[in-house]
Amino acid sequence: MADIAFLLLIFFLVTTSMSTSTGLSRRLPQPLLKDQVIPPVDINKRNIFVVKINSQNQLLVQGEILGVKELRERAKEFIQNPNNDEKLPVKTKVNIPLLGEMEITKDHVVSLQNDVDTQYQAYIEVQNELVAAYNELRNELSKEKFGKLFNELDEDQQDAIQSVYPQKISEAEPKNYGGGKK
Repeated sequence: MADIAFLLLIFFLVTTSMSTSTGLSRRLPQPLLKDQVIPPVDINKRNIFVVKINSQNQLLVQGEILGVKELRERAKEFIQNPNNDEKLPVKTKVNIPLLGEMEITKDHVVSLQNDVDTQYQAYIEVQNELVAAYNELRNELSKEKFGKLFNELDEDQQDAIQSVYPQKISEAEPKNYGGGKK
């Protein structure tokens, strides 16, 4: 009996598929070589969209308290800079294959910073809203240029759209921003 139970267990473990679609997809930088020095980078402050989550799971976006539901629209406006606002990222003319010459905010960065006591659920909600902002912008441009949603495009078309809206989310090491337990 024990052998049969063991064989059945092995059979079900081998034939059962597991969900692998969990987690956050991120491209990590290459590891530094030994004794490699990183030169300081001069970043224009207007190209950085700062999102902070405190220990009470409250958002501070560009110095303003904001709800999670408002984050997506604010991020889209920042990434796109539709009116070439001087307070939003610098727009640069770039020639993109399949799309031609376009003005894009190629140097923009979304900086996500959270408190050490931030709840995981709040962190994931903010991540989802930021990724959704990129996805919506990509879908809008895909419909405008190719008449299809982004995920329906071929690889070259997707690369072109991603060149206009590259996902640039920088995550800082969690810090103690306050607002929590002492």
